Amino acid sequence: MTLVNLIKTASQQLSEISESAKLDAEVLLCHILKKDRSYLISWPEKEISDSQLEQFQQLIKQRSQGHPIAHLIQQKEFWSLDLIVSPDTLIPRPETELIVEQVLNYFPEAAEKSLLDLGTGSGAIALAIATEKPQWHITATDQSLKALQIAQKNAQRHQLNNIEFKSGNWFAAVNHQHFDIIVSNPPYIAESDPHLSLGDIRFEPDTALVSGSDGLNDIRLITRQASQHLNSNGILIVEHGYDQKKLVKSIFEQNGFKKIEQQLDLAGQPRSTLGIIA
Repeated sequence: MTLVNLIKTASQQLSEISESAKLDAEVLLCHILKKDRSYLISWPEKEISDSQLEQFQQLIKQRSQGHPIAHLIQQKEFWSLDLIVSPDTLIPRPETELIVEQVLNYFPEAAEKSLLDLGTGSGAIALAIATEKPQWHITATDQSLKALQIAQKNAQRHQLNNIEFKSGNWFAAVNHQHFDIIVSNPPYIAESDPHLSLGDIRFEPDTALVSGSDGLNDIRLITRQASQHLNSNGILIVEHGYDQKKLVKSIFEQNGFKKIEQQLDLAGQPRSTLGIIA
């Protein structure tokens, strides 16, 4: 079969489960061919080998069952970095780049800073900041050893040497260390949230998604313990759900944070909260 016919057939197969069926088919085909999408445009009548066809059909079958594209091609772009991902990590999402932007806007100068990324997963936040601030010392933690291995591979892939990876649940990994900045994209979905049975998150680890009956257990813990690990005038930034803005602000206030700022994501939804500890 020619490339153009393969894409047409696969798009029809995926149309019921994906709003971007043609793009999904093209991305998966490019992954098999190890080519970029311009190749598909330049050589629409090109045929593929039987082994490539078998691989492609298997990926289309998995995608039709709902498996995320990122898992099927084992990578996802974040902050212009191609990151390795797996079912052991949360798939990096564009809205999480907001945390990176906040950090860079708050500290535009070149001075050295220390930053802790709690629950680093694939390492997305830590790696993005490390590329922009090579003089900073960054510590990235996760309770999942498999996730840490992925994060370390991503750091090696992008030749980033200013990140120290540590295993442990939240602050247990850093003992009595102090930092200028603490960031986290923690679990913040409520246990009963119906979205857990929809879309890509069906295939992502529950430990990276769910946090108690209201989704805020981990944010409460992080905010409560952060003051013990922040230097004077240190900042904490956490990502949270669009409907958790008021509750998260209240949690920050209860734990002594001042000058609280809450930012909107690209969709105009409340997505992160920043606070300063005196």
